[in-house]
Amino acid sequence: MRRITEKQERALGVKLFVKADRCNSPKCVSVRRPSRPGQHGERRQTKTDYGRQLQEKQKIQWYFGLTDRQMRRLFSTRSPLMVRSALEQRLDQTTFQMGFARSPRISRQLINHGHILVNGRRTTIASRVLRVGDTVAVRPESRGTKLFEGLHDYLAERTPPAWLAVNQNTLTGTLVAP
Repeated sequence: MRRITEKQERALGVKLFVKADRCNSPKCVSVRRPSRPGQHGERRQTKTDYGRQLQEKQKIQWYFGLTDRQMRRLFSTRSPLMVRSALEQRLDQTTFQMGFARSPRISRQLINHGHILVNGRRTTIASRVLRVGDTVAVRPESRGTKLFEGLHDYLAERTPPAWLAVNQNTLTGTLVAP
């Protein structure tokens, strides 16, 4: 998986929230330098249909952290309407939507480092697809770390989507609908 940088955000012209809270502040690179990177970034070129399709594919890849092979499998086995729900049921997206992480990128990192439990078992696979009834929780050993310092305040401000049930006191959440 390629590492997303602010340069790619500028190239696409979309905020992908690489730097969680910074993207909501005036320090965001997309606000400070709205043009594309490079010597000719100021001059916007008109894109062909292929160029627009490629850009949309890259947005999905970079936001969800997918490789070309994962994209091919995702779109070949599902109808276009089911692709969105399949992406939202991934563990990294569910953890982000529950509010345990401030960006999808941070969510992926928390999972890879073993701070997240699924049904009481530690998992390090961010692309794991969750089923209805699966419980996601922050490891009790990890709750005291600096990573989760202001999490209770952050969760109090957020409202999770209707397909997720989150308990702010125990830092657990359940997938209630697909």
